[in-house]
Amino acid sequence: MTLSRRHVLAGGIAAGATTIAISPASAAPLLTAAGPVRTSPFALGVASGDPTPTGVVLWTRLAVDPLAPDGKGGMPSRDITVQWEVADNDRIHRPVARGAARARTADAHSVHVEVEGLRSGREYWYRFRVDGHLSPVGRTRTAPRRDEMPATLAMSAASCANWEAGFFTAYRYLADDEPDLVLHLGDYQYEGKGTTNPAAPRVHAGSETVTLEGYRLRHAQYKTDPDLQTAHAIAPWLVVWDDHEVDNNWAAGVPQDAKAPEWNDTPERFLARRANAFRAYYENMPLRRSSIPRGSDMQIYRRLGWGRLASFHMLDTRQYRDDQVCEDGWDTNCEAALDPSRTITGAAQEQWLREGFSRSGARWDFLGQQVFFTQRDGKVEQDLLHTSNDAWDGYVGSRDRVTRAWMDAGVRNPVVLTGDVHKHWAADVKTDYADPDSPVVGTELVASSITSGGNGNAAWSDPIMQWNPHLRFSGDLRGYLRTTVTPAGLRADFRSVDRVTTRGGAVATQASFEVADGQRGLQPVG
Repeated sequence: MTLSRRHVLAGGIAAGATTIAISPASAAPLLTAAGPVRTSPFALGVASGDPTPTGVVLWTRLAVDPLAPDGKGGMPSRDITVQWEVADNDRIHRPVARGAARARTADAHSVHVEVEGLRSGREYWYRFRVDGHLSPVGRTRTAPRRDEMPATLAMSAASCANWEAGFFTAYRYLADDEPDLVLHLGDYQYEGKGTTNPAAPRVHAGSETVTLEGYRLRHAQYKTDPDLQTAHAIAPWLVVWDDHEVDNNWAAGVPQDAKAPEWNDTPERFLARRANAFRAYYENMPLRRSSIPRGSDMQIYRRLGWGRLASFHMLDTRQYRDDQVCEDGWDTNCEAALDPSRTITGAAQEQWLREGFSRSGARWDFLGQQVFFTQRDGKVEQDLLHTSNDAWDGYVGSRDRVTRAWMDAGVRNPVVLTGDVHKHWAADVKTDYADPDSPVVGTELVASSITSGGNGNAAWSDPIMQWNPHLRFSGDLRGYLRTTVTPAGLRADFRSVDRVTTRGGAVATQASFEVADGQRGLQPVG
């Protein structure tokens, strides 16, 4: 049985608002001395992530008042035992795994259960229970066996969901597709204070996120969105951050605005802010213990396999990068960007990626990462290179080394998956963008934003494509990327929503491309 969005809403999220009686034979009582939780604590939904052939991470965070200003979700200052169940059916009949986890007040009552002992390549359903309250039911799946070649993988990618820019309609349509796996490529939430614009569709709660309480509150507000909850409940997610989870355009220990009072004006204060952001991010994402932050450091880059079909190299292009040059943004002939010693990944992550390419036997190797990889020359003046220094264009040496690494390793089908730029893009990766006849050595697919940028323009196409022939498509509507991966090829559908500033937007496929196994270069469909 496949769990559709209708099943999730009818049997899952709706269940979060109901209670049932629990007999002593079916569940142990909570180990608390102050009495039971009287109101359903599952207002933030459920999620799963980082699947392996034998297990998956299950997540929830207890909250009865998600917008409580102290970031504690209205929960009491005591630990609470949360029971969990996993079954091979959406009614959770005869669970195949069950247990209990402690939701600690020190962790904002978040729960990360690393379930093991499951069968590979299978769908499962799960839920949590506290004092007679049932959580929504979530659908997840394990990865195939490492030696197995799956017939297909349905994988979707999303990025850039700004609460104030619109409604998360695209998440709902992503869930309707019932993917096997979802990649979130950064900017899951935005750090700015609530807008005073009366025309804004929605308003952030609280001030700019700086403190741990502020980041917790912001994550909780986003998690109250029903479309986001539905997308989390439909499939396991692989998540990485970009900048807005901490501070716009941050780079390692450097904030965007070092003059900001009380939080960015000294390195120590910014690192304290970064530590708060990382801790709240972990608390609110379905991540493994290996990603538990250690102060202002957090291991987010990691690798997951999908049998012999796909390998996902999930990158961190923020925590270890050199500071941006030429004032962060677009600049003309920024010579510093060409410095071969500059890095966007850091040396250790780059070596990890190189080793991963060398060991990969996957049919498809995906780089799940944050910022535009291929060159985009804005060419505001003839014969002058005009590029964005926050993207890989500001780290040309890094891009050259990573591209060369997958070529030297003989990676069969390299595909870069990207977020950040609030538009759909499709591009051919080359080793020499100045030579239109240079060979294509890979593919980049850029998912538009969920809401950032507002409604957009369906008729828009970026004029820079005229002098960037390796850029094959651009689209200025909000949406997500849907892919179907098989041993024979990859199909990418750029799914776009006609509006986000009001509810009820319609979705359509704006463009589709295919990449054949072993054949470099995007081919348009239709």
